[in-house]
Amino acid sequence: MPEDTKTQQYSVKKNHYVGRFAPSPSGDLHFGSLIAALGSYLQARAQGGSWLVRIEDIDPPREIPGAADRILSALDHYGLHWDGPVIYQSQRHDAYRATLDWLEQQGLSYYCTCTRRRIQQLGGLYDGYCRERHLPASGAAIRLRQTQPVYAFYDKLLGELHAEPALAEEDFIIRRRDGLFAYNLAVVVDDAFQGVTEIVRGADLIEPTLRQIALYRQLQQPVPGYIHLPLALNHDGNKLSKQNHAPPLPKGDPRPILVDALKFLHQPLPECWQDLDLPLLLRFAVEHWTLAAIPHQGQ
Repeated sequence: MPEDTKTQQYSVKKNHYVGRFAPSPSGDLHFGSLIAALGSYLQARAQGGSWLVRIEDIDPPREIPGAADRILSALDHYGLHWDGPVIYQSQRHDAYRATLDWLEQQGLSYYCTCTRRRIQQLGGLYDGYCRERHLPASGAAIRLRQTQPVYAFYDKLLGELHAEPALAEEDFIIRRRDGLFAYNLAVVVDDAFQGVTEIVRGADLIEPTLRQIALYRQLQQPVPGYIHLPLALNHDGNKLSKQNHAPPLPKGDPRPILVDALKFLHQPLPECWQDLDLPLLLRFAVEHWTLAAIPHQGQ
């Protein structure tokens, strides 16, 4: 293993819970991202654990200038205060390169020049065409040689989730052809580095979870637990997202928006929440956090 992924940035006690929220600065926080942030925050605080924030600025072409600072400001405004320093993936390139080098040395990766068009013609899943071609690095992506396929995993909210075998067995990209590090690589390296024990995020990330667990195993790292929360949808039934132009979180009194998020998650509310200041409202939410009350998507 690369030394970086063995060394945790934070001194994590045995059995100590570590959660995290890891937004990308491709836009401001909106109600959907608040649900993910609030859910991960409450789960961590209810366990008496740490809650970390990481800015996933790994894809510069998609990033919006100033978005990272506005994200942190919004979290602070809504009372979601994190522990320790914020990690920026743009400052972690050496760790990702070291992991890629280690995987190559172990024979667990290879270069691939297949185009997106070719893979689409195959039905969307890569067929391992370049596995034994021993291609040079120039102009190629790097794929993980899949030796630890994950056919199912347990979600603490949704139960046992299963994958199609072809998806589980796919050699997925860990560094893009343009030289940018792939999301699945960076997130696993950073979560291992920070000692994250459980990941609470939106249900739109269930499919990447399969790939990330496989990479944890190939990197010989402990696999965190997972909770995938229901997604907030717009009037058209599409997920609230930056790509769908979801409006940023308002900058006024944060309590009504937090109450809406708690209602979305089917959490108990104090009878007169209007009489509570923000810290007391969040303290109530932590003390009454009920994972079993959260609806599955569509319920």
